Amino acid sequence: MSLVKAKKHLGQHFLTDKGIANRIVEALVNTDKYHQVLEVGPGMGILSDFLLQRKDLETYLIDIDTESFHFLNEKYPQLGDRLINGDFLKLNFDDIFPGQFAIIGNFPYNISSQILFKILDNRNKVVEMVGMFQKEVAQRCAAPAGNKEYGILSVFLQAYYKIEYLITVKPGTFNPPPKVHSAVIRLTRNEVETLDCDEKLFWRVVKAGFNQRRKTLRNAVSAVMPKDKMDDHIYFEKRAEQLTVADFVALTQHVSKLMAV
Repeated sequence: MSLVKAKKHLGQHFLTDKGIANRIVEALVNTDKYHQVLEVGPGMGILSDFLLQRKDLETYLIDIDTESFHFLNEKYPQLGDRLINGDFLKLNFDDIFPGQFAIIGNFPYNISSQILFKILDNRNKVVEMVGMFQKEVAQRCAAPAGNKEYGILSVFLQAYYKIEYLITVKPGTFNPPPKVHSAVIRLTRNEVETLDCDEKLFWRVVKAGFNQRRKTLRNAVSAVMPKDKMDDHIYFEKRAEQLTVADFVALTQHVSKLMAV
């Protein structure tokens, strides 16, 4: 089999360190909740090799790159329909996974935020995710309130997932090497089915707060509700990065009450 050439427009950087690949696969630990796993962008299968050794998992692969698809089809003929040539961002999970499942991958950095938001949109099916991201994105996901990296993605993900920063990965472990460091994080679905507030309003409040993160929430949230409807609640005097997920839920409840008056 001829090797697959990494394509810049697809954001491909193939992992070459088998030790790190094995650690990523071993980080799938909550298999009492699922038995199916989808690998995104397998490339030449360095993660897939270890995934297919796990007897507790039924592995699916999806790659938008036709060259990778043909390479993997020849390498893993036993996969059959479990090898998909397609776009992960357009994949309808219900068509393939009847229940809960996990996602794993060395993700293309140019669509990392889109991947995370798709996982969020399907949070009741995706109960675990282990993935390689650009280090800054990984830090943003795991950042606590008060941290300069803490932002919209942090709040939305932490509302529904426990997030663990697992390892930092140097550029030299990829071919071609990226210009940045990478990191592996694990998302584990928490017990929150629905937030204790209007979830659509929650998303609007969080986005408004961080879109003007240097301003107090009194000024930032004016994009959601008029200032003259606000009271002297302490949250309005803080900046978005100072509020935890629970604080944002409480703020959303308060905003909802004020808007109803």
